[in-house]
Amino acid sequence: MSEHHILVIDDDERLRLLLRRFLEESGFRVTDACNASEARKILAGIAFDLLVIDIMMPGETGLEFLTDIRKENPVPALFLTAMSDTENRIEGLEVGADDYMSKPFEPRELVLRIKRILQRKLTNEPDNMQIMFGPFHFDPNTAMLSKSGNRIHITTAEQQLLMSFGKRPNQILSRDDLGAALDGRMEGRSIDVAVARLRRKLEPNPRHPVYLQTVRNQGWILRTDTTLTMR
Repeated sequence: MSEHHILVIDDDERLRLLLRRFLEESGFRVTDACNASEARKILAGIAFDLLVIDIMMPGETGLEFLTDIRKENPVPALFLTAMSDTENRIEGLEVGADDYMSKPFEPRELVLRIKRILQRKLTNEPDNMQIMFGPFHFDPNTAMLSKSGNRIHITTAEQQLLMSFGKRPNQILSRDDLGAALDGRMEGRSIDVAVARLRRKLEPNPRHPVYLQTVRNQGWILRTDTTLTMR
């Protein structure tokens, strides 16, 4: 039996029971909750290794629930939901989810994604890499972005993107490169949307970017060797 303990939060009792049975057969310890309120009470007394959360629940939605607990709890989370549009996926990642799966889903894929998240947690040891470009400084150890010493709020998805660019500065990264770096958490148009949102926080004029530039038909590049002359 795995030492990893998973909390499943879903208002569909049948699905909760199926998930519990399948995850336990895959070696995990499992607790389940029927809504965000019940989950919050359980979390007050038990530390979990991962949350599997439905988005569309009566009362407090999964998005609202994760947004709230992220203020204090960094526990990894995976959204499991019927909402599969690109904007839904981006919104889920922005509020702090580590991954996002659409219903209906393949149970074996869910287990693989859970194992991948848990493995990332184990291997995500702090390093001394610091990412600096223009007036910006990004610390991968704290996922904090600052400009001239002032902190700038960026979402979890934007932190993950900036981490990927920062590991390969001044190199062109395609959608496939970023998708691989992000372990499939974003792909296709989801990456385009996330890059555009991050760019709006970095560039004085997003239409004429200085740092996060588009390379036509190839991808994007984070220029850390560029100095912007302010006028």
